[in-house]
Amino acid sequence: MRDHEPVPGSSGHRLTTKETAEALGVKPETVYAYVSRGLLTSRREPGGRASTFDAAEVDALARRNRREAAGTPGSGADLSVRTRLTLIDDDRYYFRGVDATELAVRHSYEEVAEWLWTGRLTPGVTFTAPEASVTVARRAVDALPEHTSPTDRLRVAAIAAAAEDPLRFDLSEETVLGTGRTLIPTLVAALPPARPGHRDTGPLAHRLWARLTGRPADEASLHVLDTALALLVDHDLAASTLAVRVAASARAHAYAAVSAGLGVLEGPLHGAASGLAHRMLLEVLDQGTAVPVIADELRAGRRIPGLGHRLYAGEDPRARVLFGLLEQVPRAEPALLAARDVVATTARHAPLHANVDLALAVFTASSGMPATAGETIFAVARTAGWIAHALEEYGERPLRMRPSGHYVGPRPPQPLPG
Repeated sequence: MRDHEPVPGSSGHRLTTKETAEALGVKPETVYAYVSRGLLTSRREPGGRASTFDAAEVDALARRNRREAAGTPGSGADLSVRTRLTLIDDDRYYFRGVDATELAVRHSYEEVAEWLWTGRLTPGVTFTAPEASVTVARRAVDALPEHTSPTDRLRVAAIAAAAEDPLRFDLSEETVLGTGRTLIPTLVAALPPARPGHRDTGPLAHRLWARLTGRPADEASLHVLDTALALLVDHDLAASTLAVRVAASARAHAYAAVSAGLGVLEGPLHGAASGLAHRMLLEVLDQGTAVPVIADELRAGRRIPGLGHRLYAGEDPRARVLFGLLEQVPRAEPALLAARDVVATTARHAPLHANVDLALAVFTASSGMPATAGETIFAVARTAGWIAHALEEYGERPLRMRPSGHYVGPRPPQPLPG
């Protein structure tokens, strides 16, 4: 359809799927993706088998897409992205309109992931990985140097799993959802176990625990890990999520989009922040007080890890939930006291509240896990959110997330370099 042509018909006129796809300039599969994301509504006429669409609604969506293509908000110029996934408001956050902290406390990580993906709750759902994908991913990860970071291992595992999947270029919703349900457990299974002989059974949190520590699992600690995974599923357009949406906008397959997110996650200001907080807590425990540790951090010009969040004026709600659960784990008490000492000591200079990185650090430090464990938890959890954002982006106009560069170099023509 040409830009100046309206969709034929008036309000109440119905279009077929084929007519709707032609009007919007997309494939029929994308029309149904619009429906699943609430951008269009479909209806089946009595006695009919095919879906029909309101012409006026289709016309409105076509006009909005044309405005975006011309560079209005949402085209990439201001990096404003419509999403139905996560809302952060007034020191709380919501998944599809439901309080995310309540979801995470009451439901497993897999159940929360399914809710974010589909808007449907599936009690008891467990993600399992195909044996062929696990074998290929483990072989690739085992070939890496021993000092390789967890995020690098996960990225290599994702690439190996992609190579094993002949359907990776199918961007239909059902296929991408299938990718999410198998990729996440594949990533976990590809990590080297901390306890030899562990069997990969049960919920994902149980399988991940054996990759993070050699200590036996207790129910309270497993609940903390499962809740942490669920709390970290998504957090609006974090830097890694934006990278995922850019990749999906270019129609990279889901494995590649997740790999883009993992690349950004490794930065010290994002997924690796909990590792810095972990090391700080160990030092506070060693010193017996936070005062010299905080003083050294400030003297070096470094920000105190685990404190403050640009989206929350008060305490990070994710940290609040995890701290509450950690109070039920006796061996976490020393690390909890150290974290509170850090907050109280820093409050003398700046009223900063604890964020989820500090809560993760309390959990990892008290569970005998390495400093990198928080980053692993973050990456595995957020993979579900990246799949959800990739799905949303596949339903949008391709290559829309391309801001224009503002050139500030020498004006041409310049002479050829000597």
